[in-house]
Amino acid sequence: MQELIRKANSGDLHILKEFLMRANLGTEGLTEETIDGFLMLENEKGELIGSLGMEVYEKYGMLRSLVVTTGQAEKDIFVLFDQMVQLAKEKGLKSLFLATNKKGALPFFHLMGFVNIEREELPEGFYHSEHIRQVLNVDNSVFLKFNL
Repeated sequence: MQELIRKANSGDLHILKEFLMRANLGTEGLTEETIDGFLMLENEKGELIGSLGMEVYEKYGMLRSLVVTTGQAEKDIFVLFDQMVQLAKEKGLKSLFLATNKKGALPFFHLMGFVNIEREELPEGFYHSEHIRQVLNVDNSVFLKFNL
């Protein structure tokens, strides 16, 4: 099976929003202006089977919308993250951040090079994002940072 990861474009907006809604994830902030911060994982038939997004504020990116369909190999998630790091570097970013309330995912993120940080260490610009404000309201969220 041959998967393809590509940067999303405005023609993908509807498909990507539907994919995220089926996974019970919010689509706030996902617009034609921001869709170029999203990666799509497609199978050989061109069907969307995974996504990873990034909201950019100044020189920092907040990762969001990590979804893979059931049965996707762990390597696909690693490749999505690797491609997102490359995209962030292309955009000239200094660091990537993420928030999760899934404690079981922490070993994976640590393996990828993320380190835990306190909420207060998040860049101020993130507080302008509706999506990020919602994440901040989840009491059990853990915040992580990856330096590029």
